[in-house]
Amino acid sequence: MSDAADLPQDPATSSPDEPPRYRREPVSFTRRGGRLTEKQQSAWDELAEAYVLDVPRAGPSTSVDPDWRVDPASTFGRDAPLVVEIGSGRGENVVAAAERHPDWNFLALEVWVPGVAQTLVQARATGVTNVRLAVANATETLATALEPESVHELWTWFPDPWHKKRHHKRRLVTVPFTELVARVLEPGGTWRLATDWADYGEQMAEVVADSPHVEGGPVERFDGRVLTKFEQKGLAKGRVIHDLAARPTR
Repeated sequence: MSDAADLPQDPATSSPDEPPRYRREPVSFTRRGGRLTEKQQSAWDELAEAYVLDVPRAGPSTSVDPDWRVDPASTFGRDAPLVVEIGSGRGENVVAAAERHPDWNFLALEVWVPGVAQTLVQARATGVTNVRLAVANATETLATALEPESVHELWTWFPDPWHKKRHHKRRLVTVPFTELVARVLEPGGTWRLATDWADYGEQMAEVVADSPHVEGGPVERFDGRVLTKFEQKGLAKGRVIHDLAARPTR
């Protein structure tokens, strides 16, 4: 069984005998703890061994050993288009998409273990078998674990906005990040983004426009994204959802 549920809650935790090879730059997420509910624990016990990838670490509890690779054919037991969601939360979107597209493979990257467990609850309820999850830093996963040109679509929906100006450096969507996006997307593949923070939406558009690695810009709301409770809260507060899409320039 994957050891993800036993990971320490502090993302900076590492073995004193093996200093981390990553985290020289600020991470784009805050690791949240929390106990699993009885239903979540039951789903975890039943499905985690098959659905949650056992990610080898390189120091911190959400790090990814740079020598590790995701082999979709062996991970899913078949060759099929691969969709990767960064920050899958409670799994509403990835499970709904897996149910709509049983002929596609879906990999969800999430550092919040109760969210991963809730995704397993939903996967069990719907009976989907084409979802896998990894408790892993997305930047490291895109940099080394995923093979070049192996991803059909990459989803980055509602990443942490780090709304205080002094924290903007921690935002995930930057021009350097687009190089990793372009690395993993297949030719003609799509990167889909969304945020309910106006200034982050503007930054995302600027990043896509300034990047030599991707091209695209603002688009209408993606029909394949279900309306989650998180998005509903943003709308209830009067926020406007900013959707963007981009493709590799190669």
